[in-house]
Amino acid sequence: MSQTALALFAHPDDIELVAAGTLLLLGRAGWEIHVMNLSCGNLGSMTQCAAETAQTRRLEAQNAAQILSATWHPPIASDLEIFYERDLLRQLAAIVRQVQPQIVLTHSPMDYMEDHVNTARLAVTATFARGMPNFITQPQVPPIADEVALYHAQPHLNRDPLGQIVQPELFVDVSCVLNLKREALAAHKSQKEWLDQTQGMDSYLQTMQDLMHEVGEMSKRFEYAEGWRRHLYAGFCKPNYDPLSEVLANSVLCNPSYI
Repeated sequence: MSQTALALFAHPDDIELVAAGTLLLLGRAGWEIHVMNLSCGNLGSMTQCAAETAQTRRLEAQNAAQILSATWHPPIASDLEIFYERDLLRQLAAIVRQVQPQIVLTHSPMDYMEDHVNTARLAVTATFARGMPNFITQPQVPPIADEVALYHAQPHLNRDPLGQIVQPELFVDVSCVLNLKREALAAHKSQKEWLDQTQGMDSYLQTMQDLMHEVGEMSKRFEYAEGWRRHLYAGFCKPNYDPLSEVLANSVLCNPSYI
């Protein structure tokens, strides 16, 4: 069976901002890549109605997934309506069981907005429930028993909601795929004006690059890097199971100061 990584994030463009470089490297290593944004992105416009915005962002997300050579999964919620609740959990658990990943990538458990935080919580529980035969998914998918390692990305701006810098446990050197990562993010072209007007990102492409450079500086080795923290192994895998570090060995640095 092929090795598979599944990225579960909140909004269209979240994956490209903080995780696409790692996914590209995994793809180059022969892994099958799957991507899913839980929300359709329907609130991400100052000019289009919600339905038009959702359709625009759906097409952009599909284009970005094509650039990443990833299998795209459709959203199951709307912006600001990603809640930690039963129906979303059953749907997401079905995706996890269908994809059968060895690696799950998701948001930081503490981030600047609740859509990100709730997505991380849902991703953790949906992955945890993968082998429970009495947890019924929607649609119904049989349980799986494989080990899986779950990794949390850097929070937005590399800081927690109180503004404190967050140090990753693992640095992944994405310098060699930065241009392709940037191309995938640029596929979300409707977001340039939105992010400029609502979050002060004059150029979301430059913001992404600056944040990757900041993580690279934290590593004291790489020019551009994505950062990851491993979720506790209990209920997911053996204590020493770290496929991200094993597969991307030449591109990964463990943070010696991480506690």
